[in-house]
Amino acid sequence: MSTGPSDCRILPGRPQVTDHDTPEDFDEHLEDLPLDPLPLDAWHRARGARMVPFAGYDMPIQYEGIVAEHNWTRENAGLFDVSHMGQLLLSGPGLDAAVEAVLPIDLSTLKLGQQRYSLLLDEDGGVLDDLMVSRWPDALYLVVNGATKWDDIGTLREALPDDITLNHLDEHALLALQGPKAADALARHTAGEYPLSALTFMRFGRFTIAGHDVTIARAGYTGEDGFEISLPAAAAEDIATLLCAEPEVQPIGLGARDSLRLEAGLPLYGHDMSPETSPIEAGLIFGINKRRRSEGGFPGADRIIRDIAEGTTRKWVGLKIEGRLPAREGAEVFSGTDRVGTVTSGGFSPTLGAPIAMAYIASSHTAPGTALEVDVRGKRLSATVSPTPFVPHRYFRGS
Repeated sequence: MSTGPSDCRILPGRPQVTDHDTPEDFDEHLEDLPLDPLPLDAWHRARGARMVPFAGYDMPIQYEGIVAEHNWTRENAGLFDVSHMGQLLLSGPGLDAAVEAVLPIDLSTLKLGQQRYSLLLDEDGGVLDDLMVSRWPDALYLVVNGATKWDDIGTLREALPDDITLNHLDEHALLALQGPKAADALARHTAGEYPLSALTFMRFGRFTIAGHDVTIARAGYTGEDGFEISLPAAAAEDIATLLCAEPEVQPIGLGARDSLRLEAGLPLYGHDMSPETSPIEAGLIFGINKRRRSEGGFPGADRIIRDIAEGTTRKWVGLKIEGRLPAREGAEVFSGTDRVGTVTSGGFSPTLGAPIAMAYIASSHTAPGTALEVDVRGKRLSATVSPTPFVPHRYFRGS
């Protein structure tokens, strides 16, 4: 599951760069195209970040190195700049009913201060995006993927009634502080009506940091305990500098963000899911709340309900691969001489010290422990279907 929307699909005319690309992969796409700077652009460069085009922005892929940054986040706390994500605020009369007609979410069970993973689907049940929905006072706050946000805004404006106001919070930044020591580092600088420790996984609250009003959600995209901080863009440098002055915190780039989410078994939009993907075959049934599965009333409901009842011909699963050579997206998966699937995400796991991947596999070959082979550069590598996450999640659900 994903605790925050994944991000990968590129706007038309942009270089096709994804979170899971290696530094060498990014080099292939360093084209002379106009890019928007992040609010922290100069801050990243001053810290030696290697910047690459991604989703229409110049973004840091690494500072010290992907493996070092990956391991630091697993052991300490990493600060990620995810300000390219879209932050949207929906409000107006009949808001819940209007949004339930667009998203397969049960808003009757989403209470103030809670957030939930959901999906934006097309009429055929294909995934247009994954996103987070939070209950604010008299409003719903959505975080959508940076590379799809303009398409998402267009889809939502067209689908929602005119009475519903959609505000794009384009003057806000978004920072993610992730890792087992994130809570200690962040708590030193937060003030509010209640302590930061009162937040548990998938809950949020209003706080101040260094005099700046911020919204903090306990969530993320690494499998670790952590937080996502929505803040005015003008305050981003002050707060990022403050947090990185803590001994537990270092800035972390897109490269480690991908290897962390891969170990956590979290999907990446545009690779592990797309408009050609059913949420059910992608293992995202949790993104379609129980009442909605029976009642329908959202785009693609007929296909979703049918897939739940009848099953799907393929499923998204994890693979552990023997040896040291990683399987990348597009690698074909075999059972004997039969091609039974395709890798959607893959790489080398720094935590496990071995290659791992995720793939769509024919349902008859998806039982954990099933022996398969992956074709990597013309060489067949032994692989085993593995439960995900590969590395256990460490979300904070309360003491």
